[in-house]
Amino acid sequence: MKKVLIISYYWPPSGGIGVHRCLKFAKYLQKFGWEPIIYAPKNAQYPYFDEANFQHIPENITVLKTKIFEPFDIFKKISGRKKTDSANPVYVRDRKLSRIDNLAIWIRGNFFIPDARMFWIKPSIKFLKKYLKENPVDAIFTDGPPHTNTVIGMKLSQATGIPWLMDFQDPWTQVDYYDMLKIGKRANKIHHKLEQEAFKTAKKTSIVSPTWKKDLENIGAKNVDVIYWGYDEDDFKTEINEFDSDFSIIHAGQLGYDRIPSVFIKLLGDLKKENPEFGKHLKIKFAGTVDYAIKEMIIEAGLGENYLALGNISRPQAIELTQKAQILFLPLNIAANAKGRIPGKLFENLRAKRPILCLGPKDSDVSNIIKETNTGNSFEYGDYEGIKEFLLKIYDKFLENKNVLNIENIEKYTVENQTKLLATYLDEMLNKA
Repeated sequence: MKKVLIISYYWPPSGGIGVHRCLKFAKYLQKFGWEPIIYAPKNAQYPYFDEANFQHIPENITVLKTKIFEPFDIFKKISGRKKTDSANPVYVRDRKLSRIDNLAIWIRGNFFIPDARMFWIKPSIKFLKKYLKENPVDAIFTDGPPHTNTVIGMKLSQATGIPWLMDFQDPWTQVDYYDMLKIGKRANKIHHKLEQEAFKTAKKTSIVSPTWKKDLENIGAKNVDVIYWGYDEDDFKTEINEFDSDFSIIHAGQLGYDRIPSVFIKLLGDLKKENPEFGKHLKIKFAGTVDYAIKEMIIEAGLGENYLALGNISRPQAIELTQKAQILFLPLNIAANAKGRIPGKLFENLRAKRPILCLGPKDSDVSNIIKETNTGNSFEYGDYEGIKEFLLKIYDKFLENKNVLNIENIEKYTVENQTKLLATYLDEMLNKA
């Protein structure tokens, strides 16, 4: 069996969506002729932890780990945060940004290149070069961000000649929060130089959406293809036959200030005022981190008693939450490249088979997938009347106990099928090497 070294910052016990790309690839790769060897940090300061993710690690898999230094505890101490608080004020704010927060963002953008995990690069290259001499592999796979992974893969491929597949969950210099990092001219030049070096070194590049594929090609990336996130059928072993008794609007994941749904929240408040029965039925359930401004808007709209903040929950709990929802809320980032933004949770929402209400560009990749699978509708953030019509249509179905969907064409979006695609790309890369 061919061997691939997978370099990933995120690995169990990490929670959140980011860990699942490499974790699920590793889970299914052996089925397609590739044995994964995992390299991950030993003591990473993950924003979320989820022990449930360990169940997806294949038996007898090799997992290599080395220590990593991260500056997050220092930032928390200086900014007066608790150890359990978030260390990421860039796009999910737990409060109004202080001078210290803004200074920390500036330092992060200009001195931590490519990101705050940069101190893991040199020791990782040293460790892996030694390991690979005694334990050869056929290919290297990295997934970024963090693009510390990308740089490690690039330098390792350059040093060993092992072909490298560079994967992106999010782009590098084109990512929607790049400008939020307050990056100066010097740092911007270094980021772009590293990115171009990576494009030249990688034998193959993959990314999560068709639009972002074109965006990468436009700045010089070669041999680029799409590998979607996908959903894992194993996460849905328990079918839910009873939906929420409330008219529940569910979102599980980060809701940052680049996704503030002000018109949507106002609409819910207006509907509650216009129809007291709607207000009695309505439940807004948000799991994960939610920007403080969104919470304030919910209160101001008179929806405080309708709002349930669930905080960070395990993946199985999140899956169950989506399966019981009356509406799955999916706001895309308000950004220039939002057309290509496909959140990983989209595919779990498809498999949950509940109506999806997406906010974002009408011609986005997400909108096209929702349309193709008949799983809901997508609206511009400011489309008050369009969102209202859709909401009331679903609400009427809820009252009649007929809120079900006729889902189409979702099977190609399984993680297993996406992993098969990855194995095909790895094979092609070897054949061309």
